Amino acid sequence: MIPISDNVRCWNKPIINYWLIGINIAAFLWELKLEFSDELGYFINSWGLIPAQISGAIANAISLNFAAWIVVVWRILSLIFSIFLHGSFSQILGNLLFLWVFGKTVENILGHKRYLGFYLAAGLVTGVAQILAEPSLRVPLIGANGAIAAVLGTYIIKFPQAKIYSVLPLIIVYIPLEIPAFLYILWWFVQQLFYGIGSLNIPPVGVNQSGVIYWSQILGLLFGAGFMRLRTFIR
Repeated sequence: MIPISDNVRCWNKPIINYWLIGINIAAFLWELKLEFSDELGYFINSWGLIPAQISGAIANAISLNFAAWIVVVWRILSLIFSIFLHGSFSQILGNLLFLWVFGKTVENILGHKRYLGFYLAAGLVTGVAQILAEPSLRVPLIGANGAIAAVLGTYIIKFPQAKIYSVLPLIIVYIPLEIPAFLYILWWFVQQLFYGIGSLNIPPVGVNQSGVIYWSQILGLLFGAGFMRLRTFIR
C-alpha cells in the first residue's frame, strides 16, 4: 500500500513539512555524493547517533572534565542531525511518503512552530531511548523513523476515522483504495522490514543494526498519541 493523501482538509500550507521533506532529500543527495567519493562512512560515523559515544562522553563529563562537556554538546547535536539522515533508498522513500501524507495534516492542527518543535522533540526522545536501551552500541543509528512514528500517533488520535487515499501496486496495475487511517499503524511497522532495500555502502559496520529500533518507534508512536491526548485535555 502506498499512501497518497487523506480526506482531511487543510486550510494552511504545511510550510514546515515541505522544509522537512526538502532537508531530508538534500541530506540524502549529499550522502549519495559522499558514497561515490568513499567518504560516506566517515560522515555517518561522525554525524549519526552512536549510543556508545554519547554515553561515554556523558560519563567523562560527569567527572568534571570541561573538554568532555564540549564533546557532549557535539554528540547531542548528532541526535538532531541523525533524524535527517537515511541508510537506504527504501527507508527515505517510505519515511517521506508517510511524512507527506500525515505530516501536513498534523502541522495544520498544531501550527508551524509547534509542529517543528514537536517533530524535533519526538526525534530526540526516541534517540535518547535508544541510548538508554543500548548504551554500548557502536553502530550508527540514523533515520526519521521515530519522529514520523510520532506524527502518525498524533494523527491517529486526532483523526481515527480519516480515510487515506492509497494505491496498491500489482505488477504494472495500480488499484486505488481508501483505507482507514488506523490500519496504517500496522502497515508502518510492516514496511520497516523492507528498509534494507537499496542500502547505501556505509563502512565499516553499516547502520541501524539494533534490536531496539522497533521499540523506539513504538515509543515515538506513543509519544505522539500522548502529546495529542494531553493537548486535548488541556484545552
